[in-house]
Amino acid sequence: MKLSLTAILVFSTILCGCLLGPNYKRPTISAPPAFRGQPTAEQSSFADQGWWSVYSDPFLSALIKEALKNNYDLKTAIARAKEAEAYRGVARSAYFPTVNAESGVQRDHGVYKMDPELTLPTSTQTSNLFLGGLSTAWEVDLWGRIRRSNEAANAEYLATEEGRRGLMLALITEVAQAYLELVELDGRVAVAHDSRDAFESTHTLFSKRYGAGIVSRLQVTRAEAALAAAEGTLNDIELQIAEKENQICVLIGRNPGAVQRTAPGKEMNPPPTVPAGIPSQLLERRPDIREAEQSLRSASARIGIANANFFPRFGLTALLGRVSPELSSLSGGAADIWALAASFSGPVFTGGRLTSEYRAAVDIFDQAKYQYSQSALRAFREVSDALVASQKLSVVEEQQKREVVALTDSVSIARRRYLGGLASYYEVLEAQQLLYPAEISLSETSRDRRLAIVQLYRALGGGWNFDNTQWTNGRQ
Repeated sequence: MKLSLTAILVFSTILCGCLLGPNYKRPTISAPPAFRGQPTAEQSSFADQGWWSVYSDPFLSALIKEALKNNYDLKTAIARAKEAEAYRGVARSAYFPTVNAESGVQRDHGVYKMDPELTLPTSTQTSNLFLGGLSTAWEVDLWGRIRRSNEAANAEYLATEEGRRGLMLALITEVAQAYLELVELDGRVAVAHDSRDAFESTHTLFSKRYGAGIVSRLQVTRAEAALAAAEGTLNDIELQIAEKENQICVLIGRNPGAVQRTAPGKEMNPPPTVPAGIPSQLLERRPDIREAEQSLRSASARIGIANANFFPRFGLTALLGRVSPELSSLSGGAADIWALAASFSGPVFTGGRLTSEYRAAVDIFDQAKYQYSQSALRAFREVSDALVASQKLSVVEEQQKREVVALTDSVSIARRRYLGGLASYYEVLEAQQLLYPAEISLSETSRDRRLAIVQLYRALGGGWNFDNTQWTNGRQ
């Protein structure tokens, strides 16, 4: 018996070296030598910086910290990662034998002698049987099914971890974007107030001149219409501010209400340089790409599981305990029992189920591979879009600043000409109606230039080299 047991263990150890299915290999991604909008590839990257150094506004930093601690979507992602970690432990437990406690009580009633003529029992006996012991079972991982299951479970856990980090980065950029939009709306409100005051002043002027019989009623009604439009625009912007504040409150896990912020014009300024780094580095830095790769790794391992299901499973079971007709004998005496058995089971006919499962696993792997490649292409595009937007919006902003300066002068000139009798009221209204939309466009362009930096930071996988504590606390 000792020789047989030793032979079984040696045979199992040798066969445990088998591992079915493909070993994971990262697909080849054809990364460009440099991003579009990037003159040359730089070794350093904007993504190496922490968000606390990129978003230097103190109110914005406080909102981001609050969001990282209280956002419910992020808490859900954290719980999902913990769930995947627990399932990884479940998969790992298959490496070890299971041990169960066995106990039981049995009472039997038997007939031992029969009357040959009357066929009636002449002797009966009732007996008790008590059993107690330990049983164990272990599956020998001959074909690597358990190892592939562990590989898949570990990859799924890592995928949820990358998903959580991706959500953290998305949350940071979403809060920053909403904050910058809110500050821009404050600036737009200031422009709308100036516009309303200017149209009100023009309406007052025309009304006085109409009362003096100098101008016609037409000038008054046109000025009144322009004033009403300006007041309507002001109310609309105030509505947008309330909605944006509510959006930020939900992101940071707070009930809707007011949000403290920096005055317009003093908010976060884009950094002087924003190196994008080397395109191939995105494969290591973007959480969504890393998540897609872990999903691909899990799909590869599941091909091995489907492959191993074609082969038989070998198991070892053992029992050690005591059995006795007397309960007291379980703790003393010589009522020992033991058993050792090897089991073998394998598929003979499954109606094509195993083949279909294998084909499905291969198809799932192909899907994951295409998704991984697509996520890399999408990342290259997002970085390029942000780089080009940052460059072009800077040029547009300078042009719009010149336009606003020129239109401001034209309003002053038109007003002086009107008061001097050298121009009609149309020149005054036209100059005002050109100036204030231009100021709004300039405000929006300045906002979009800052948002392009926010999007670039996200597209590059900003903060990829910081741990969870650094992300949450906002310090290195």
